[in-house]
Amino acid sequence: MGIRFAAIIGFFTLLYGALIFNLYNLQIKKGEAYTVKAETQLELAGLLEPVRGNIYFSDKKGNQIPAAINKNFSFVYAVPKKIEDVKEAVETLAPIIGKPKDFLETILSKPNDLYEPLITKATDEQIQAIKNANLKGIYTSLEPARFYPLNNLGSQVIGFVSTNNSKDNRPIGQYGVERFYNDQLFGKEGTLTGEVVKKSEPGEDISLTIDRNIQEQAQEIVKKLIDKYQASAGSFIVQEPKTGKILAMGSLPNFDPNKYGLAEIHNFLNTTIQEVYEPGSVFKVLTMAAGIDSGAITPDTTYNDTGFLTLNNRTVKNWDGKAHGLTTMTGVIEQSLNIGAAFAEKKTGHKIFLKYLKAFGFEELTDINLPGERVGSLAPLETKNPTDINFATASYGQGISVTPLRLLSAVSALANGGVLMRPYVNIELKPKIERRVVSAQTAKKVAAMMVSAVDKAKIAQIPNYAMAGKTGTAFIPDFGQGGYTDQVINTYVGFGPVTDPQFTILIKLDKPAGAPLAGLTVVPAFRELAEFVISYLNVSPDRLENNQP
Repeated sequence: MGIRFAAIIGFFTLLYGALIFNLYNLQIKKGEAYTVKAETQLELAGLLEPVRGNIYFSDKKGNQIPAAINKNFSFVYAVPKKIEDVKEAVETLAPIIGKPKDFLETILSKPNDLYEPLITKATDEQIQAIKNANLKGIYTSLEPARFYPLNNLGSQVIGFVSTNNSKDNRPIGQYGVERFYNDQLFGKEGTLTGEVVKKSEPGEDISLTIDRNIQEQAQEIVKKLIDKYQASAGSFIVQEPKTGKILAMGSLPNFDPNKYGLAEIHNFLNTTIQEVYEPGSVFKVLTMAAGIDSGAITPDTTYNDTGFLTLNNRTVKNWDGKAHGLTTMTGVIEQSLNIGAAFAEKKTGHKIFLKYLKAFGFEELTDINLPGERVGSLAPLETKNPTDINFATASYGQGISVTPLRLLSAVSALANGGVLMRPYVNIELKPKIERRVVSAQTAKKVAAMMVSAVDKAKIAQIPNYAMAGKTGTAFIPDFGQGGYTDQVINTYVGFGPVTDPQFTILIKLDKPAGAPLAGLTVVPAFRELAEFVISYLNVSPDRLENNQP
């Protein structure tokens, strides 16, 4: 009896010991690994990390076109704590993932590190090579990452998502909408406290006013323009002047956000809002608006054009170097005469002229919902003792600086009956009136002067439509030695149809070879894009067969 009882006790003692050993093995020895695995599974299941919101372009029917979405990609990561031979891992991984050996050795040598991402969007070839290597501590999985189905279309407006310079490899929007709306797009992270899981909240979707078709057409036209004239860059904006809605925006060269690591950093910039420049003769229509609205001049006011003007020991000339004799203000816009613009500014008066430029917003951000916007400068007009020559050159767009968007917004105010609107790219925003800049009558008179310029030059004419427009060919300043270089920036801003404007377009071309006039470069490009927009939006004509407005 005693022997049997002792045997029973021994049996249960061994059984209990085995159980204790197993619990120790699970909870202590392997507990950390199981915890990491559980947390990883939760993250992969989307319980802890929120799903980033999508970004959409639109079209004229209101359809949403995906511009930034989430897609599952092959992912390679390391658990350095589990790597047995760091040098072997480094030598094997470096040629597969294309990263420096010293970088890999640094991150793989961390003794207690449980997670280091290696490739976020691995190719099939890379995944197979990783599996063939069979390295302990190196793992692959499928994880969601940002995908841009339109590649480089509108990339500077969209931006991209990166984990660089972020805490805990948290994805952060860089540039464009991805950055401006990062918090809304990101959502809210979930939490894991013991066995209690608080699920993440997905990010918001953002729908943009950018029309995919107009964006694509504008980008293609500017690309051809750059190639034809061997220019260093080009940019474009299309806006609905009555609302401020941006239908297209961008510059070239741009980048593919799916491969942003291969691009030049400068190409990430949306130069339509992040770079300033001297606009040139486009500015003359704003000079005329100030003069007419203040009552200093009318479109029919005349002056004697001698071809040059000397002020403060400096002489400025017309672009063609010629004298044009008795000329009206409408003639100044038609022939783009510098001396006529200076005459109009002098008649208006320096203080009043400056007041109108401020009213047009040239010392303010437009407050467009995009990051990194810059403000131009009217500094030469606001020194303690401003000179007459500075006001004269400012009247035709030299010596002061603007962003393309601010310039476009000012001209859009003329198209909108003198009312300045806040530009925006988020469909959820509503049109916002900034202020009235000039009267409706003034806006109508300046628009008529711009139409006359288009009709006389003929290049931007579109049959059955009254189009308003103005060229600008501005020499680029020499910031090293002072004065100006022999390189130019061509700009054209126009809108139409004048009786009921549906769009304003700006096209800008930087440093075209041979410094041609804007009439040869950006004006034909404007006409091509305007014809597309008219056809695409089915805009009704506003002219009779005799081609009169």
